[in-house]
Amino acid sequence: MTSTPRTTGGTPDDPAPDRPAAVRLAGPGLLDEARRLAPGAIALRRALHRGPEQGLDLPATQRLVLDALDGLGLDIRTGRALSSVTATLTGAADGPAILLRADMDALPVTEDTGLPFASRGAGLMHACGHDAHMAMLVGAARLLAGRRAALPGRVVFMFQPGEEGHHGARLMIEEGVLEAAGDRAGAAFALHVHPNLPAGAVRLRPGPQMAASDLFRVVVRGRGGHASAPHTACDPVPVACEIVLALQTAVTRGVAADDSAVLSVTRLASGTAAGVIPDTAELSGTLRTLAEPTRRHLHEVIARVAHGVAAAHGATAEATVVPGYPVTANDPGFTGLVHRAAADALGTGAVEVLPAPQMTAEDFSYVLRAVPGALAFLGACPPGLSPHEAPALHSSRMTIDEDVIATGIACHAAVALAFLSG
Repeated sequence: MTSTPRTTGGTPDDPAPDRPAAVRLAGPGLLDEARRLAPGAIALRRALHRGPEQGLDLPATQRLVLDALDGLGLDIRTGRALSSVTATLTGAADGPAILLRADMDALPVTEDTGLPFASRGAGLMHACGHDAHMAMLVGAARLLAGRRAALPGRVVFMFQPGEEGHHGARLMIEEGVLEAAGDRAGAAFALHVHPNLPAGAVRLRPGPQMAASDLFRVVVRGRGGHASAPHTACDPVPVACEIVLALQTAVTRGVAADDSAVLSVTRLASGTAAGVIPDTAELSGTLRTLAEPTRRHLHEVIARVAHGVAAAHGATAEATVVPGYPVTANDPGFTGLVHRAAADALGTGAVEVLPAPQMTAEDFSYVLRAVPGALAFLGACPPGLSPHEAPALHSSRMTIDEDVIATGIACHAAVALAFLSG
């Protein structure tokens, strides 16, 4: 990372200078303070939503984040290989460091929400809530900066591009984000909004919470010919269809019922004309797993099934697996800390154990492989809908209840304060 001239020296006023430090670090008053910060955070979220950017290069998004952090007295650095922002808050007392993360990039989705602040970027939309994540983290930075005099340690605010398939977290780790506070961060935390959970609910679980995600591609090579005489050709189309079915069976019959794995063939393509048997057929899809041994086993299975089925028909098959994000696994001890801190700040009814992992993937997994930490889901079901009715993440109609931005600010701050105060 390189230093940016946006490094600022100002220190905001302490919101409660006459309160003892122990009380200022406590959780119950955080939500009220977060609600006072929420209007500014919501305005930032809407500005970010209007101007989505995709991938690793997000100059306009980076500029909005830098402007929002200006005046907080943070050590701010920007990335070399990506438009990241790393802001470090140093407390008045010595102590450990914790990293809080927000992702920044949007998706190639055409928005269909009808919101007055809908995306102005053609074919781009913040359909996964990253706009809200940035707004919540800026709000948490503002809240915690106001408590600098009582802060026993350091907080690293990680604003990360390229979560949607571009391995942005891995790149930021390579550029030193985990050591931004000097010593390596002792813990890490992230929130992800979820429109299919009740607004304000915090859900997480120890161990695997989200899956590893890999891409695979199989090219079947036969021998083309006239569609009226398939016996004179080697038709790759039925071979590819058999491979699809065989892959499904290989997962359901080859992986234990209590060891989750999902294989989905999402694309099947072949041919150029109705009367022509093509030379090749191609299929591709994703593999989701929760355990590394199962992941490695199914990589081998994909190749073996494709080769075997093709050989049975006199064809050949070439299988390629492109590894994606690893399993997102929460540290059990830190997960307990999150439960206690979030319950203290938000109320005991707000926090529950997520009953089962989700098979979506997250590149915060790279951070959690390097330091103990956790990712939690923050329920954001929009008003007037029940969680099962709300458009899901990545939908062109996905929206959130903006009231949960205050909840997210308070949750980030509560977790950081709980960790730093031991």
